[in-house]
Amino acid sequence: MASTPLLGGRTLDRQTARTLPPGPRLPTLAQTVLFASHRRTFFPRMRGKYGDVFTIRLVPSSRVCVVLSRPDDIREVFGSAPSVMHAGEGNTVLKPIMGAHSLLLLDDEDHVRMRRQLMPAFSGQALRGYAGMVHELARADVATWPTGKPFKVHQRMRNLTLEIILQVIFGVTDRDRLNQLRPLLDKIVSVSPVIMLGGFYPALLRVRPWRTYLDVQQQVDEILYDEIAKRRGNLAGRNDVLSRLLAAGTWSDVELRDQLVTLLLAGHETTATALAWTFHELARSREDLEFGQRAADTGADDELEAILKEAMRLHPVVYQVGRRLTETADIAGYRLPRGTTIMAAVGLVHRDGEHFPMPQEFRPQRFLDDDPPAPGTWMPFGGGARRCIGAGFSLMEGTEILRAALAAYDFTAPHPKPEPAQSKNVTLVPSRGAEVTVTRRTPPR
Repeated sequence: MASTPLLGGRTLDRQTARTLPPGPRLPTLAQTVLFASHRRTFFPRMRGKYGDVFTIRLVPSSRVCVVLSRPDDIREVFGSAPSVMHAGEGNTVLKPIMGAHSLLLLDDEDHVRMRRQLMPAFSGQALRGYAGMVHELARADVATWPTGKPFKVHQRMRNLTLEIILQVIFGVTDRDRLNQLRPLLDKIVSVSPVIMLGGFYPALLRVRPWRTYLDVQQQVDEILYDEIAKRRGNLAGRNDVLSRLLAAGTWSDVELRDQLVTLLLAGHETTATALAWTFHELARSREDLEFGQRAADTGADDELEAILKEAMRLHPVVYQVGRRLTETADIAGYRLPRGTTIMAAVGLVHRDGEHFPMPQEFRPQRFLDDDPPAPGTWMPFGGGARRCIGAGFSLMEGTEILRAALAAYDFTAPHPKPEPAQSKNVTLVPSRGAEVTVTRRTPPR
């Protein structure tokens, strides 16, 4: 199916431009810089000036992006037919990195088919099977944390979530192969916005640093293809994601490779950052820390998950998610033409006092109250047919890591003030790495 042309400087006529939601008149490049580096302050300012629906323009081609911040409007977008709201077309910049078969790049029937094949590996039963492996990896890592001096827990979480991807998702347990893969995958997940430009301008892929990145990627691919070949027909006793995918679907090697790399890139930095923000908040509140420690000691998974959810609300790792209209549609009171990019501003909803009383405060109990947040107001994993397939895995992983860490340590913050967020690629990370200090707990009686 042919891709939908972007609505932008080359395809937007003056009459249509006058019917779009209001927005800033800054040059496209200036808006792009503000969006890329300061979206956490840029979007609230635009909402305050132009209302709940506004338009911004971004590179390439001065594309028209309509930003939504009302849950009802966002639910309408998430609930629309996937054939009308394409998500894959908005991710084409990732094609050189993730591969043409990546779930994030597919739309329509191809997306439905691939998602159906992936689902068995992320069912509730499958997640329960992974939990023990995740917990053992978390306990082993937590035992090596430095005590009595500040350290950046974000980097610790990046290392741990990478190890979980290696062993629980890829199913690699051989020590030599793990040692071979770790430095390579670290380079893959550290992809920068400069490297991602290669998706817009393919000619760049032939020169450095893009060529260097692709060379590393090729080394990883050779190892992944070798693992896939070894695993086919040899699944007895295996409980990792790759083995479950092989057991449940009919895959080509290239399709499997693309899904594994997608799980790596989509699930590594996001989960690590969500956990870093979680520990950052717990270290700054003795009351919340003790609440979490009691939950870890007693096996209260719903309370540990509430802590994680609240950190994801207060500190959305991904501030917005996008769709591209494949046909003209009426959305949020506007008739938006084909090719418009729709942005659901998750971060604006999460900080809206109408939906989350005292939105600036860290209050995990809000997810445990008799009157929890309304459906469609907490959306760190998107929604609708494109909701992140790894959402359940991420929450399970975060719960097990919290359990292991909170059972072992007391946490304090070396700096009393909260760390500001800074943009890193498409995520918002703690600017100082989420510094904490831990001391060993006395085991509860």
